[in-house]
Amino acid sequence: MKAKNLLIAFLFFSFTAFAQQVNIPKAAKDSFSKLYPKATEVKWDKEKQGYEASFKLNGKDMSVIFDKEGKVVETETAIEISQLPKGVEKYVMDNYKGFKITGAAKIIKANGEELFEAEITKGKNSKDLLFDKNGKAEKKDVNKEKENESEDKEDED
Repeated sequence: MKAKNLLIAFLFFSFTAFAQQVNIPKAAKDSFSKLYPKATEVKWDKEKQGYEASFKLNGKDMSVIFDKEGKVVETETAIEISQLPKGVEKYVMDNYKGFKITGAAKIIKANGEELFEAEITKGKNSKDLLFDKNGKAEKKDVNKEKENESEDKEDED
């Protein structure tokens, strides 16, 4: 009986893993290989904007999004929370009561625009907030998990 349950669990996870595979355009893979030949732990995902390669390079977590022609849409590099622009921490404290900044990244868009991402969490709720290089909040935030919006006070400046 245990062997049968184990086999069923294995098959379930195999099908789940197979179902999550993404067909990445050759142009995107080729561009990635050319730009990041020393990248390790590469994982690909489909994103709204294109195809995202998450990887490690020189000990840093990074990701890059390519369009189907292999052009870079944006790059994201993990940074220390202390490297976020001034004002980000105060903004979070004032507008997201009970949330803590748990991660940070620097994003560079294809047009050269720099943004900073602060991942904030409160229990199981997690959001990504975007800021410009001066620490001014962008309008958009990304909910990472379903959450009760009425608990969060959001700034609409």
